[in-house]
Amino acid sequence: MTTAPTWSNSGPRSVAEHAAAIAALLPPTGVERVPLAEASGRVLAEDMTAGVALPPFDNSAMDGYAVRAAELTGASDDTPVTLPVAEDIPAGRTSVPPLAPGTVARIMTGAPLPGGADAIVPVERTDGGTERVRISAAPDSGAYVRREGEDTTAGAVLLRAGTVLAAPQIGLAAAVGRPDLAVHRRPHVLVLSTGSELVAPGEPLAPGQIYESNGTMLAVAVREAGATAELLSFVPDDVDRFRAVLAERIIASPAATRPDLVLTSGGVSAGAYEVVKDAMTGHGVRFGKVAMQPGGPQGCGRLDLGEVSVAVATLPGNPVSSLVSFEAFVRPALRAAMGHPAPHRPVVTVRLSGELSSPADKRQFRRGVLDATTGTVAEIGSTGSHLIAALARADCLIDVPADVTTVADGSPVAAWLIEP
Repeated sequence: MTTAPTWSNSGPRSVAEHAAAIAALLPPTGVERVPLAEASGRVLAEDMTAGVALPPFDNSAMDGYAVRAAELTGASDDTPVTLPVAEDIPAGRTSVPPLAPGTVARIMTGAPLPGGADAIVPVERTDGGTERVRISAAPDSGAYVRREGEDTTAGAVLLRAGTVLAAPQIGLAAAVGRPDLAVHRRPHVLVLSTGSELVAPGEPLAPGQIYESNGTMLAVAVREAGATAELLSFVPDDVDRFRAVLAERIIASPAATRPDLVLTSGGVSAGAYEVVKDAMTGHGVRFGKVAMQPGGPQGCGRLDLGEVSVAVATLPGNPVSSLVSFEAFVRPALRAAMGHPAPHRPVVTVRLSGELSSPADKRQFRRGVLDATTGTVAEIGSTGSHLIAALARADCLIDVPADVTTVADGSPVAAWLIEP
């Protein structure tokens, strides 16, 4: 068996070094235009300007009557003014005659203001007449009138490149007439887990078997990060089969459908059946240790498949190690590649409830639960990298630096917020 190439330095990589190595494998994605209905969660690739003013014309903010304010001076409940109704103006009307002096127009919310009118009297301050109307209010000029361009002017920059699009931004795009938007393309990730002990959920377990969970978990994590995921069936510990699966999916596929990243789980440690390491050794992927726990064994590089090459990140097989590694390395790289302004998880400083110890020279990521009322975090579960139940209950990762071996009760700690 060929010895797998390791990191260029003599010892383990730091978390930051390995994160940089994986980020370097994922250059910025291209730009594509998507319909507004498909733009949620995408990152805007160019500034968005207003195609029209908002509002695009002077219009009524209320159901009521368009009037000349000067003609209603002194109108009140005790001294109402009665005027003829010259016109009905519903919303959506495209041609509106000017308002003749001494008349009013019945108008609906959003309808264009007729020329000559400078105020709206709400219907509640009238008798609601349709031919003649008694008005019991003296409006100021401009009352209940939405002026053209008071929200934004035509040509104004409304959203900057790098904006993450959600309902308000997409609604704004529609309001200024944009049918689609230029966004960063989402990286496509091929997820593949390995292990002869794996069985699909729902199938009966034989002695020595476990249900496959890492592939599904990582595919969901990829999608939550904003990328797209393609989950392949898990592969047993067979190097030839593993290589064949990759070749069939990547080499035999059109270039446009090839993944930006292959993400594997398992087969990267120092055991006898490390299928990922054995299959990729000598083909552009390096393996080694990262000074962290959980998640020490790692690998990354560009896998040379002969006709093509593809970026690869190989994660450990224990589920906690796998997801923590994804959070530390893969998630920020994917988000940076798609132009996301916040590639990293939010980090808060809180006080530790309890105490913990950490091995020297290893950056620890411990599962935790935050208490917002007290500003504290408590560790949940033990440190075993196979204990996924505690990870499912955690809402943060407690980040213990490599040079810290003990953290006392009440000490400040950094916590990564990992809930979607």
